Amino acid sequence: MPSAKPSSEKPQFYGRRLGRKLRPKQQQLLEWGVGRFGITAAALASASADSLLDPRDFFASPPESIALEIGFGGGEHLAALAAQYPQRGFIGVEVFVNGVASLCRHIEAQNLSNIRIWGDDVRLLLPFLVPAAFDEVFLLFPDPWPKARHARRRILEPPMLDVLMQKLRVGGELLVASDDATAQSWALAACWREARLEWLARQAADWRLPPRDFPGTRYMAKAEKAGRRVAWLRFRRCDGGRDGGRDV
Repeated sequence: MPSAKPSSEKPQFYGRRLGRKLRPKQQQLLEWGVGRFGITAAALASASADSLLDPRDFFASPPESIALEIGFGGGEHLAALAAQYPQRGFIGVEVFVNGVASLCRHIEAQNLSNIRIWGDDVRLLLPFLVPAAFDEVFLLFPDPWPKARHARRRILEPPMLDVLMQKLRVGGELLVASDDATAQSWALAACWREARLEWLARQAADWRLPPRDFPGTRYMAKAEKAGRRVAWLRFRRCDGGRDGGRDV
C-alpha cells in the first residue's frame, strides 16, 4: 500500500500577506529571488510519510548545518548570518510578500547563495521534512497577539512546538526574541513546559542581551528606540520524554 503524503491542507493564517504595492524593481527582485532560491510546492511533491525531504538537498552543495528562521521580516538578520557563515545553509520562512522582496534584495546585493525561501505558512513546510532537520531555529519578534481572545493565534501553541521538537536535532538550539511582555511570558511558559527543551539562561544577562554574533533587525532597533526591553530566550533541544512536561 503506498504511503500517505503529509497533509497539505492549509491551516488558518492570521496576519497580513501584502503591504504596499511593490515597485517594479522590487517585483523584479522578488521574481528573481523566489525563482532561483524559492522552495516550491512542486519541490515537496515527492515527499511521503516514508520518504521525507532533507533540507540539505535544497542546496547545490550540502551545508555544514541548517538553520530555520520563522518569520524573517525584512530578511536583514537572515542575510547577515548567511554572509557571515557561507558554509551553513539557511531556510527563511515569511508569508509577507514585501518582506520576501526585501530578503531577495539582500541576497542580490550580497551575492548570497546559501539561503532558501519558503514564502508561505511554516506549518505547510515542516511536515514534509525529515526529523532532526535543523541545527538552529530562530523565532524573532513574532506577532504577540496580546489580547486574551487572540491567544490561540500565537505561534508557540503546543502542536506547533511539538512539530518543531521533531524537526530540531538533539543538541540544536531555539532562539525566541520578543519585546512584548505578553509574548515573552507566553513563550517562556510554553517552552518551559516542553520537556525536550532546556532553558540556557543562568543569569539575567543571558536573557537580557542578544547572542554575541546577533546582527540585529529593524524590529530590535524599533524596540530599543521605544525603550522596550527585549527578552532573548535560548533553549537547547534535549532528549527529554514526550510526556514529561514541567509545571510552571
